[in-house]
Amino acid sequence: MTYVVTEACIKCKYTDCVEVCPVDCFYEGDNMLVINPSECIDCGVCEPECPAEAILPDTEDGLEKWLELNTKFSAEWPNITQSKEPPADADEHKDEEDKFDKYFSPDPGEGD
Repeated sequence: MTYVVTEACIKCKYTDCVEVCPVDCFYEGDNMLVINPSECIDCGVCEPECPAEAILPDTEDGLEKWLELNTKFSAEWPNITQSKEPPADADEHKDEEDKFDKYFSPDPGEGD
């Protein structure tokens, strides 16, 4: 099992989760974060820290797309281990649906 970051993170990119991760397995894209499933130790401390409820265990149904996305982009995006300010409009996008098709960007973020 591993944890994955899902669509709810897109355009929110709260980074509360990265501060608590004991193995630094988060990676930063332009407008979302991902978890490297090979590095995740399944401790679950990140899940309750996410204000957007975007982090879920991969054992939940329907998360195959997100496991693939997390795997792919954690190999391409820079590592992030410290919390940053969320985007100014993060709260406006927090409960929005269908964010992947509207906003997903494959571009990397800044990382640490």
